[in-house]
This record gives sequence, structure tokens and C-alpha cells, in this order.
Amino acid sequence: MMLFRAACAALLLAACSGCASAGGDWVELAGNRYSVEVADDEAERARGLMFRDVLPEGHGMLFIHEREEPQAYWMKNTRIALDILYFDSHLKLVSQQRDVPPCSAGNQCPPYPSKAPARYVLELNAGEAARLGLYDGIALRLAPALQDAP
Repeated sequence: MMLFRAACAALLLAACSGCASAGGDWVELAGNRYSVEVADDEAERARGLMFRDVLPEGHGMLFIHEREEPQAYWMKNTRIALDILYFDSHLKLVSQQRDVPPCSAGNQCPPYPSKAPARYVLELNAGEAARLGLYDGIALRLAPALQDAP
């Protein structure tokens, strides 16, 4: 019986990998919580969501930069349409690039720059920004574990 319980617990943890409710990394935006993967170093930021065929509903990727400065993201090798949301050091939305299409043109993919300096960039499935009615100045809330990120 103990082995069965351990196996069930392992299955639940595997099934909930990245779940916000299981203590994983999350952000809240406009009253909605998203489980996020965190890209906080150069290699992780460069790879981003490349080569993925799907981003599950309620999930996203949070990019954390060392400094607040103008940012520009592109969709090289990205197969999913995304909303790219730029936040400043105070976690206020400063720029949005909505419904950015996938791009398979390699280095010919266009950049999608922020309109103001940003430190955090949140990528969500295309259409989420419209669904949430996002507007510049709205605040992003980070999970406690992310508040101490570099």
C-alpha cells in the first residue's frame, strides 16, 4: 500500500509539473494566474518558446532581464502565435505586442520592440491580452519565489 501511495504521489507531481497551485512559478495579471517557465539567463532567454507546438492554456513564459532597458523580441523558430507583454521594474505594463504570428524565416523574422524600457517580458498565448482587456499601466504580480530574482 505504501508503494502504491508513493507511485500515486509521483504521478500527481509529474502531471502537475509547473502548476501554479503546486507551488511552481506563477504570475498574476488582471486577476488571472498563469503558471510560468522562467527565463532569467541569456541562454534561456535566447531559446524562449522556440520549437514548441503548443503552450497550454493558463501557462506562459516570464523573461527576467538584469536591467530595465528597451527590449525587442522576435519569433524565430517559434511555432505558436503569442502576446508579448513588456513590464518595467515596478511591474507595470509599458508595452504590448498582441497576436504576434509564428515565424519560420530564421534570421529574417522581424523584431517586436517595446515602446518603453522594460525588465520583465511575459509571453502568453495570442488573444490573452485582448481577453483580459489589458491596458498600459496594469500591474503584474509575481510569485514570492520570483520576487527575489536577479
